[in-house]
Amino acid sequence: MTSFRAVFGAALLVACIEQSALATTQNVIFNGTITATCTLVVATNGTMTVSPDLQSLSSHNSGGLAGTVTLTTTGGVSLSVDPVTITTVPAADTTSTTWTPTYSAAGTHSIAETGSATSLGTPGADLVSVNLAGTKGGSNRFASGNYQATVTVRCE
Repeated sequence: MTSFRAVFGAALLVACIEQSALATTQNVIFNGTITATCTLVVATNGTMTVSPDLQSLSSHNSGGLAGTVTLTTTGGVSLSVDPVTITTVPAADTTSTTWTPTYSAAGTHSIAETGSATSLGTPGADLVSVNLAGTKGGSNRFASGNYQATVTVRCE
């Protein structure tokens, strides 16, 4: 009986060695979800210059420059500028100033200058130009000194 087991075991081992292994495959599935998003990166800050009548301090005036922001989005977002809330003015400027921020965009999305929110429905990249105008009313004028105002660009 022992020799039968040995012969049977040897025969089984030879049969297993001669057969090739059965191949099998499986698929690995990868999932990903991207929510509507965008990124904003300030490329350049803006410069405001005063008008000849001293009632406008604006990036639109001669010598002024718009600030620029690069925007990249998945689409499904809205682009806007917030009202100006942070300003620094010289002590000699005691009259009120009306600040008006606007923007335009070129690239994937073409947006004419506006101060209102704009829906961006498609993915892409844009260069956003941000302008700011400060105005004085009546007989009020800008005083000499350094002015600074912050415009918040919002993409949500």
